[in-house]
Amino acid sequence: MALSPNVRSCIFMMLAMASFTVNDSITKYLSESMNTGQIMLLRGLLATTVILLIARQRRALIPVRKALHPMILLRAFGEMGATIAYLVALAHLPLAFTSAVFQSVPLAVTMCAALFLKEQVGWRRWLAITIGFVGVLIIVRPGTDGISPYALLLLAGVAFTACRDLATRRVPDVIPTLMISALTSFAVTLTGAALVVPMGGWSPVGWSEIGLLVIASLLLLIGYHFIILAMREGEISFVSPFRYTSLLWSILLGFVIFGDIPGLPTIIGSAIVVLSGIYTLYRESVVARRGRVASSAVKLPDEAAAAARVE
Repeated sequence: MALSPNVRSCIFMMLAMASFTVNDSITKYLSESMNTGQIMLLRGLLATTVILLIARQRRALIPVRKALHPMILLRAFGEMGATIAYLVALAHLPLAFTSAVFQSVPLAVTMCAALFLKEQVGWRRWLAITIGFVGVLIIVRPGTDGISPYALLLLAGVAFTACRDLATRRVPDVIPTLMISALTSFAVTLTGAALVVPMGGWSPVGWSEIGLLVIASLLLLIGYHFIILAMREGEISFVSPFRYTSLLWSILLGFVIFGDIPGLPTIIGSAIVVLSGIYTLYRESVVARRGRVASSAVKLPDEAAAAARVE
């Protein structure tokens, strides 16, 4: 039996989140021996090469001038900012903590769509967004000394990711998914090259590190590809809640690999963020369904009048 676009997109989203989280674990481990810029460069070179080979084999490469749509450029900008912010924060914060804060991305997407794209957001969703960001504050726990600079960087990463996701929805369908992945990966790779020296210079790389980077690159490729498919094929309100599966992976891998156990504030804050996000997405689906019903109701009298004229 053929799967619906929404079901396929949910599977794509879960695969993307699993891939990204395992990749994050490898990246956090590698950050002990090399800086963020070097990781971005080496991982990006491997990922971009694989993407280009696959895209060429599938004839998904199109002239760059045709692919440089404004939304592609905006998406690449969002991905570059999100990658830098997230990887630097990840090197200094527990995996479950970083993942918990990033669960606020759907809330940020809804908020940005209302503020910058003038999408209608009712009071219920604004309340859910507010409560969700209270959950984020519980996670980051600002004290008398303020919020940790790495936590602030992580919040900046949330904003960049929201920018990326909104841009992805507006990329023309004629641009192949693999082409989008290739351009995004290439932009992140160039950014990594520019950051190697400012972040401390080049560190020696052994065969074990190369092996882990190859695995991380493949996982990054899988994550890029499936999240684009998920965002382009499915309804965002139906698909986005499955982003939260990354939190489960982060808690498990953080404990198994790094011995991290989330504190009570992280668990409570995560629960608030996730529930707020799911409710926000539920309200979006309700509003969208009402809009479709209203549109159908408007069309019916017109169709009846046209039928009467024909008769």
